[in-house]
Amino acid sequence: MFNSKVFVAEFIGTFALVFIGAGAGMVGAGLVGIALAHGFTLAVFVYAYGHISGTHVNPAVTFALALNQTVKWGQAVFYWIAQFAGAILAALLLQAIATSVGGNVQGAATNGVLTESQPIFAMVVEAVLTFFLVNTVLHTAVAGNGGKFAGWAIGTTLTFAILAGGALTGASLNPARTLGPAIFTEPGFKNVYTYVIYVFGPLIGATLAVLVFNFLNGVDEEIEEFEEPEPVVVEETPVKAKKAAPRKTAKK
Repeated sequence: MFNSKVFVAEFIGTFALVFIGAGAGMVGAGLVGIALAHGFTLAVFVYAYGHISGTHVNPAVTFALALNQTVKWGQAVFYWIAQFAGAILAALLLQAIATSVGGNVQGAATNGVLTESQPIFAMVVEAVLTFFLVNTVLHTAVAGNGGKFAGWAIGTTLTFAILAGGALTGASLNPARTLGPAIFTEPGFKNVYTYVIYVFGPLIGATLAVLVFNFLNGVDEEIEEFEEPEPVVVEETPVKAKKAAPRKTAKK
């Protein structure tokens, strides 16, 4: 059940995503810079570690693939441990770096204008954006439709999602990405809305993506209309009358 290679790949991939993506936020790279930092990192690691673990680096993606029976639930537990451990260690390193230069790691937090004022709408935004991300993962990497471009399709989807929702919620789409830095930032991991928005939201979006994927890839059921069979006309073949045999008469 436990695969050390998968564990290490997910740990490093999630560490890189949080360290680079959240790090871009910490140094004030701007919305475009943050979006590209996350998207490019994810795309590169899909190609680097995709053949080892699938490069989920996101508990919501792992949840979706377990729900879809692509991975077993027992395996999913180890994916989650590796992902959260990688995210926490990355956030710890960012905190240490920020402290060493007299700064803070608050810029690495996941938040937006809806986070405090409209948490339910924030959860909906996270669910919708996660749906798009998981939808891309399922149709490209899992179904094999993306070919060599699967990694770029997934990374690009994350980039666009952050561009669209970054100002609203921070566009995490990833519970590990949020909870790692939340240990050192506000809103913190003790805030109930952190879980409502950034855990339940992505899980709802992932579930919907699996349902839609299974519907679109299911076997089509064709219902044929019942038609009355046409009556079979049996043509009668006329019977030819036999010629009467000539009567024999006795010779006189």
